[in-house]
Amino acid sequence: MALRINDTLPNLHVVTDQGEFDLHDWIGDSWAILFSHPKDFTPVCTTEFGAVAQLSDEWAKRGTKVMGISVDGVAEHKKWKGDIAAVAGADASFPIIADDGLEVAKALDMLPADAYLPDGRTPADSATVRSVFIVAPNKKVQLMMTYPMSVGRNFAEVLRALDGLQRTYEQPLATPANWEVGQDVIVALSLNNDQAAEKYGELDIKLPYLRFAKNPG
Repeated sequence: MALRINDTLPNLHVVTDQGEFDLHDWIGDSWAILFSHPKDFTPVCTTEFGAVAQLSDEWAKRGTKVMGISVDGVAEHKKWKGDIAAVAGADASFPIIADDGLEVAKALDMLPADAYLPDGRTPADSATVRSVFIVAPNKKVQLMMTYPMSVGRNFAEVLRALDGLQRTYEQPLATPANWEVGQDVIVALSLNNDQAAEKYGELDIKLPYLRFAKNPG
């Protein structure tokens, strides 16, 4: 079954290097980011896990939990974390799901139902397990990004997208291209001009369908 934005994240029971969890219980009332990788001890993935580790204070400021997913076992994850810390200069204190059975990769629509890991497999056998999922406290998927193995993910952009999602969550607002925290936001067309002005103050109306307001709060 395909996973789409605004779908409820499957409440999978997962095994990690930090114990076992049901995903919904682990998320609780927080925001959450799941980011997946096709294999431990690979170069690009090591830099990416390191980038996530270096941003631990930023995730905490935003009330956001992070969890990795990798198509290897718990023992490999624990050993790999030593390499990640050595490269990044920061401990990867977040859990990593051991998805060597591909249950999570398939449930999150990163691999087809008939996928399997052959003997002597390489990262190419699970290359599409390269996605980021941002999940809201209501357990619904808010954003999905998938990258090829040759391009390291930009976690500054993941952080920016998280800021935008948190700013607009359950509000009639959106963010424009290249938006950063503190910049003006777009008012949704579900509010007319009077309603928008009453709720958000003076509007900067560029077009009838493009109305900016000062970033509230």
